[in-house]
Amino acid sequence: MKTVGLVAEYNPFHNGHEYMISKCREEGATHVVAVMSGNFVQRGSVAIMDKRARAKAALQSGVDLVVELPVPWAVSTAELFAKGGLSILQGLGCVDTLAFGCETADKEMLFLAADAVCDIKVHEKIGEELQGGITYAAARENAVRSLYGDEIADAISKPNNILAVEYLKAMRSLGSNFDIMPIKRIGAEHDSLKENGEFSSASALRAMLERGDEKAFLYMPESSVSEFKRLQSVGRAPVLIDDSERAILSRLRMLSVEEIKEAPDISEGLENRIYNAILTATSLEELYSIVKTKRYTHSRIRRIITSLYLGISPSDALEKVPYIRVLGFNERGREILKVAKEKSSMPVIMKSSQTYELSAYGKHIFDLECKATNLYNLSTPRILPCGTELKDEVVML
Repeated sequence: MKTVGLVAEYNPFHNGHEYMISKCREEGATHVVAVMSGNFVQRGSVAIMDKRARAKAALQSGVDLVVELPVPWAVSTAELFAKGGLSILQGLGCVDTLAFGCETADKEMLFLAADAVCDIKVHEKIGEELQGGITYAAARENAVRSLYGDEIADAISKPNNILAVEYLKAMRSLGSNFDIMPIKRIGAEHDSLKENGEFSSASALRAMLERGDEKAFLYMPESSVSEFKRLQSVGRAPVLIDDSERAILSRLRMLSVEEIKEAPDISEGLENRIYNAILTATSLEELYSIVKTKRYTHSRIRRIITSLYLGISPSDALEKVPYIRVLGFNERGREILKVAKEKSSMPVIMKSSQTYELSAYGKHIFDLECKATNLYNLSTPRILPCGTELKDEVVML
């Protein structure tokens, strides 16, 4: 039994994801488990369709077990996103190998890059670079380039490589001993709005699905297409953050500067800039544009606004993920769960009633998940009631 773990969003599940799973099988994986973001995702927005539909599509296309990355980690920085996902894979107690997509499928280069970004001299140099008003990512790249050279700096400039390096950093901090399986990304680039052969980025697919362009279906496995069409037919897809715009703006207008300051990733007086923008912005895009600068990226601002909307604080993701919540599994997934029952270092949750036995911290995180889903249900084409998080069942194939 060789179990490979992935951390993903599957927003939506597309041909590139299916390709990656097939590469895992080619490399000897007998079982594949995915830690997947729930109804809110790392770019600071809603998932295009709900988590159980995305889990089902993944299970029908090669994944054996899908477990959830709780919302405080799912909408956090790349560092905390990676650390949350790996803590769950480690907690299962039976994952041998970590697989991830990247632009540079060179293990040695990725480890060198991870060493570089952890170097105290690089951190000191980053502080100097930030004084120029650039983003943290640009400052880090400049610092690495000056101390380690162009090859390593070029590696950490690419989006999938950046996340790959965060996985390696998380392995180090968690004491994980996974083998790693870097899989070279092919086809369309990350966040590209253009297709490439049989592959398209998730960003391009979401744009197509949002405007009703069925060309998107060419780049999605049938399982993913059928799940999207099923939800669409009952008014549950596509899910758009703009459909909650008034709800988000109304929530933001109730916040004080002090409350904004308590959001994740707030620093250097950014709370004042956000507060002033809230006073004048009449749309989310206008709000993002007012706050955005060379220093503060669009994605960082979106994550902060989403955290404020969901009531997430920095302390929520500082500890290890407190439980493993199963979203779906097939027969091989049952085998993973059987082993995890004996080896897992964390509670494995199959139904909401089991959360009553969690620690106070675990109950708090699950409560945040429930509240997040209640708000997600305002973004669906047909508004859904509260409480679906407690009623929806595990997908079993």
